[in-house]
Amino acid sequence: MSDTVVKLSDAAIRRRMLADFWFYFRQNRGAVVGLWVFIGLVLLALFAQVLAPHDPTQQYRDALLVPPAWQEGGRSEFLLGTDAVGRDMLSRLIYGAQYSLFIGIVVVSIALLGGIVIGLLAGFFGGWVDTVIMRVMDVILAFPSLLLALVLVAVLGPGLTNAMIAIAIVYQPHFARLTRAAVMGEKEREYVIAARVAGAGTMRLMFKTILPNCLAPLIVQATLSFSSAVLDSAALGFLGMGAQPPASEWGTMLAEAREFILRAWWVVTLPGLAILISVLAINLMGDGLRDALDPKLKRS
Repeated sequence: MSDTVVKLSDAAIRRRMLADFWFYFRQNRGAVVGLWVFIGLVLLALFAQVLAPHDPTQQYRDALLVPPAWQEGGRSEFLLGTDAVGRDMLSRLIYGAQYSLFIGIVVVSIALLGGIVIGLLAGFFGGWVDTVIMRVMDVILAFPSLLLALVLVAVLGPGLTNAMIAIAIVYQPHFARLTRAAVMGEKEREYVIAARVAGAGTMRLMFKTILPNCLAPLIVQATLSFSSAVLDSAALGFLGMGAQPPASEWGTMLAEAREFILRAWWVVTLPGLAILISVLAINLMGDGLRDALDPKLKRS
């Protein structure tokens, strides 16, 4: 009977925490708008095959650089026009959402997992372990992120997979430093000392006792890194070092459209707008998460 009461109280506590989180999150109107835009982006990516009117790689040779439907010369079957080889712009933009979400998820996952492990080791053990790890992280942070990603892709070879690995390596120090700072603040608290006295091992102390109390800033950093990963992957694609044609990745689409910037505005403007809107929405959502998860910013 007592077990049932404990379970119910735990569920009530979780509901209360969720309600508090939503209360503080929705105070930021921009974050709510960003959340809805991000949900729309996710739905576009998930249902791209249903929503896209054409195959993104299908070339219509009788419809080269057709303007959007509302302009003179536009055609109703190509709502946002076509590119230089007759591919439907709307379909390519919709499928491009899949690339952006996939890149963001993979990059953030690799950087987050690696950064957490490195930061835990540095913060928990300290001493020479901390010194060596942090100096390596400082060396990585000394380089401009895009320049370092370019160098790594040049070494690994152009392509989407190598671009994601390179961007993840560049972002890893941010998570490592954040985790280290949080662990150093938590490891001397009473609950950690009590767990150590109770016989908890090193791995249990690190991953079960300390880490759950360090997640709030990491979640905010992951959200902001997600948008930066989308932006950097688009930049690498634009420079020809990311996703390769005929992939409908937004940065690659911009690179293919450079020579038509003056006579076919839609092939350049639309992918650029897609990048702008998605990155802005994720950044706004990250600001809301910071407001909701950081106790110092909560208003009583």
